[in-house]
Amino acid sequence: IINNYVEGTLGGVRDKASPSGLHFRDSKRKVDYVLAYHYRRHRARHEPGAASPELRRGSASTALVSNGGTGKGHAEPQQQQDHGQRALREWPGLPGLEVVELSPPDALEEERRLQREEYERNLLEAGLEIEKDPENKSQGLSFVRIHAPWQVLSREAELLKIKMPTKKMYEITEEKGILKTLNEIWCKLTEPLQPQVPQQENTKMKTLSYPFSREKIYLYNIKDRDTFFDNATRSRIVREILKRTSTKARNSMGIGTLIANNVYDAAYPLHDGEYEGPNDDMNERKLLYQEWARYGVFYKFQPIDLIRKYFGEKIGLYFAWLGLYTEFLIPSSLVGIIVFLYGCITIESDIPSREMCDQRNAFTMCPLCDKFCDYWNLSSACATARASHLFDNPATVFFSIFMALWATMFLEQWKRLQMRLSYFWDLTGLEEEEEHPRPEYENKLLQKKLKNKNITTENSNEFCHVCYFVCVFCLQNEKEKLTWNDHMPGYAANFGLILFMIMLTFSAVFGVIVYRITTAAALSFSTDETTRANVRVTVTATAVIINLVVVLILDEIYGAVAKWLTEIEIPKTEKTFEERLILKAFLLKFVNSYASIFYVAFFKGRFVGRPGRYVYMFEGYRMEECAPGGCLMELCIQLSIIMLGKQLIQNNLFEIGIPKLKKLLRKLKDERTVLKERDTNQSKDPQQWDLDYILEPFTGLTPEYMEMIIQFGFVTLFVASFPLAPAFALLNNIIEVRLDAKKFVTELRRPDTVREKDIGIWYNILSVIGKLSVIINAFVIAITSDFIPRLMYQYAYSQNGTMHGFINHTLSYFNVSQLKAGTQPENSLFAQEVSFCRFKDYREPPWSPHQYEFSKQYWAVLSARLAFVILFQNLVMFLSVLVDWMIPDIPKDISEQIKKEKTVLVDFFLKEEHEKLKLIESFISRDKRKRRNGTKSKRTRAASFSQCQRSPKGSFTSFSSQHTVV
Repeated sequence: IINNYVEGTLGGVRDKASPSGLHFRDSKRKVDYVLAYHYRRHRARHEPGAASPELRRGSASTALVSNGGTGKGHAEPQQQQDHGQRALREWPGLPGLEVVELSPPDALEEERRLQREEYERNLLEAGLEIEKDPENKSQGLSFVRIHAPWQVLSREAELLKIKMPTKKMYEITEEKGILKTLNEIWCKLTEPLQPQVPQQENTKMKTLSYPFSREKIYLYNIKDRDTFFDNATRSRIVREILKRTSTKARNSMGIGTLIANNVYDAAYPLHDGEYEGPNDDMNERKLLYQEWARYGVFYKFQPIDLIRKYFGEKIGLYFAWLGLYTEFLIPSSLVGIIVFLYGCITIESDIPSREMCDQRNAFTMCPLCDKFCDYWNLSSACATARASHLFDNPATVFFSIFMALWATMFLEQWKRLQMRLSYFWDLTGLEEEEEHPRPEYENKLLQKKLKNKNITTENSNEFCHVCYFVCVFCLQNEKEKLTWNDHMPGYAANFGLILFMIMLTFSAVFGVIVYRITTAAALSFSTDETTRANVRVTVTATAVIINLVVVLILDEIYGAVAKWLTEIEIPKTEKTFEERLILKAFLLKFVNSYASIFYVAFFKGRFVGRPGRYVYMFEGYRMEECAPGGCLMELCIQLSIIMLGKQLIQNNLFEIGIPKLKKLLRKLKDERTVLKERDTNQSKDPQQWDLDYILEPFTGLTPEYMEMIIQFGFVTLFVASFPLAPAFALLNNIIEVRLDAKKFVTELRRPDTVREKDIGIWYNILSVIGKLSVIINAFVIAITSDFIPRLMYQYAYSQNGTMHGFINHTLSYFNVSQLKAGTQPENSLFAQEVSFCRFKDYREPPWSPHQYEFSKQYWAVLSARLAFVILFQNLVMFLSVLVDWMIPDIPKDISEQIKKEKTVLVDFFLKEEHEKLKLIESFISRDKRKRRNGTKSKRTRAASFSQCQRSPKGSFTSFSSQHTVV
C-alpha cells in the first residue's frame, strides 16, 4: 500500500493523524523504517497572462498528485488537468492554497527519481507498506516511511532464525550456600545504585526461546501481533529487506548502493520518541536518558538489558564491556594510589636521594654541553631525585606484577560475563549470518564482468542496455568473486602507505628530539641565570606539549587514511571491512601514541657516549641525556601528559563538540532550504523522522573501542613508570560511560540492531596488549629504572648491606684535561679548581690501564638486568596461565542452565507434539463415527446419497488433510 496524499501539505492534519510521529496517518501502522532524500525541480517561468488561474491551479495539483505515484505511466495532459481539479474539489475549505508549478527535473535528478520509484515498487512486491510525502516544492527534503505487516515480519523472522519467546517458562537454578548469602548481601548494599527501569516480575524464571517458525506458531506466546516483535526486531527485519532489494538501474544492489549513489540521503529506524520535554508519555528512549544518559546518575549501574533491547546486542556488549572495564579499574586505582603514597612516605628514608641532596657530598659533574655549560654539583638535581623516588621504588615491581595479573583477570572475567549475557540474551548457538556483499564490491565485480564480456562504449545504447542487464543477471546468479589479482593494487597501496605513515610518525618523534636538543643548546647560551638553571624543565615541558599536539593531529589523519586504505582493498562483506579497518587503525594509532614513550623509555640517554667522546648530531649538537635521577621521571611526565591530553581533548571535547557542530550545520542547511519556499499552511511541529534526520548518523563502534583500547595500553604497558594511570583512567571512564550514553540517546540516529555474541577482534587485541605489557614492564623495571643497580649494589658491592655509597658507586671519573679542544667551559665560575669530573656510567677511571672502558660492574649489572627480564616475564606469564586455568571461561551455573534449557526444549516439543497427536486422533475417531452413521443411512436412502458420497467435503481424506495443514 502506498499512501500518496495531497493532504500532507495541509496544516494541522498531519499532527492530528499521527500525534506521536511514530505511525502512518491512520495512527495504527508503525513506522518501522524511514528513507530520506532531497529532490530538486526547476520552476517554470510564466509570462503574465500566459495562463488563467484555473489552469495554473489544475496543473499544480496534478504535480502534487503525480509526484507520489508509482511511475507506472503518465496520463494525457487534459486528463491530468481534470484529475488535478477533481482532487482539489475533494479537499474543500482550502482558500489561499499556494500552488507551485513544477517543471520536469534535469537528467540526473530524473534518473534518481526513476531509481527511487523502481526501488519502492520492489519493496511493495516484497510485502512492505509505504507512505510518502508529496514533492510540492521546487526543492526540498522528502521522507518515505515503511511499515512491515505481520506476514512480512513472520516470514523474515523465520528466514533470519530470530529467537522469539515461547509459552514455556522454566526455573533458573539459584546458587546455594555461602555464595547465595553473599549475593543477597551484595544486592541489598547496591540497591540504591540500581537504575529505576522495569524489571522482570519473577527473576527466578526464564522464558524459553526458539527460532521463529510459522509452522509452529502455536508454540509462541503471541498476545498481540503488533507488539510480538519489538521495534528493534522490526527495524532489523526491514533493514534486511532493504539490503537485498535491488534495482536494475545502474545495478543498485540494495539500499547501501542507492545511498552511495545519492539516490537516497539516509535510511534509519526511528527513535521511540523525544527524550525530554513536556510530554509525560514514558518511552524507552526517555527512560534511558533519565536513568543512564545523564551525568547526574554517574554512580548508578548501567541498565544493560534495556540498552540491549533498544540498541541491539552489539552495542549492548560494548557498554557491558566498558562497564566491566571501569569496575576493574577501581581495585587497580586503589593499589596504584597506595604505591604512590608508599613512595611519598618513604621519600625521606631513601638513602640515595638523601646522598644526592647532601651538599657535603661534593660530586662535581661534567658539563651538560660543550663550551657554554659549566661544571655543576649533583646536589642541584635534588628535586628531580626526590620526585623520581615517588615512582621508582620497590613497590612499583609489585605493582607491575599485580597489573599483569589484573589484565588476565579482567579478560577472564569478561569471557564469563560475555557467556552469561549470551545465555540471558538468547545468543547461545547463534549462527553466522550470511552477509550481503558491500556495494563497492558489487560494482567492482560488475566492472570485471563487463570487461570480460568486452562491452565497450561504442556499442549502441539499446545493445548496451540489454548486455548490461544480462551482466547484472549473471552477477546475481553466478557465484563469481574477485581474485587475488583484483585485490593486488589495493594490497600494494596498503603496504606502501602504512609503511610511509609509520615512518612519518618516527619522523615526528625525531623532529621533537631535534627540537629538544637545539632548544637545550640555545637556552644554554642565555646570559640569564634562571633560564640556564631551568633548561631541562623548559625543554621537557614544551617538547611534551608539542608531541601531544602532533599525536592528536596524526590520530585524526590516520583514522581517515585507515578507512581509505580499507576501501581500496575492496573487502567483500561489512564484517571483513570492519576487521581490516580496526587492524589498520589500531596499528597506526598505536605507533603514533606510543612512539615517543618508547623513545624515552628505551633509547634516550643510551647513545650519548662519554666525556671526551660524545655522540653528536648535525656535527655540533650532543645527543640528549637523561636527568641525574634517571629517565623514569621523564617517562612518567611524557606518559601522563599524553594520556591525560588525549582523554581530555580527543575523547571528551571532540566527542561532545564535533557531533553538536555537525548537527547544527545540518539543521541550518535544512532550515535555509525550507525558508526559500515555506508553506504557510504547513505544520510547524516536526515529526519524529524530521527530528531524527537532523541527528548525526551512526558510523560504528570502532572509535569508541579504539579510544578505550589505547587507554588500556596506557594503563598496562608502562604502568611501572606511572602507578596513577589507572586512577586517571577511572575518572575518565566514569565520564566516558555517560558521555557515550548521552551521545547514543540524544546525538545519534538510532543504530540498526546487530546480533553479536562477542566483541570480535577487539578481544584478541586486548589479549595481545596484556601479553605485551608483561614484556614492556619487565624492560622498564630492568633498564629504565634503577631497581636492578640498587639491588646489585646492596647485595653485591655494599660493605654493610645498605644503600650508603650507592650514588658514588654509579658515577665514573673523567680527567678534565682530556676534554677536546674547544669543548672546555669558557669563563668557568666554579668555586674550586676541577681536575676530575663525574658522569653517570660504569666505566674504568682515568688511572686504570683500560681507562674509560666498561667496568666489571657494568657487565654484572647488565647480566642482572637481562636475568630479571627473563625471570619476571616467565614468572608473570606462568601466574597468568595459572589464573586462566583456575577461572573457567563459562560459569558453572550458566553451563548447567544451558544444558537444562536444551532438555526443557526437547520436553516442550515432545509434549506439544503429543497433544497435537491426541487432537488428531480425536478428530479421526469422530470422523469414523460420522462415516459409520453415513453408511447406515446409505442403506435406506442409497439413491439420494449416492452423489453425496463422491463429495470430498465430508470425506476422511479431506478432513485429515485440512487438519494437517492447520
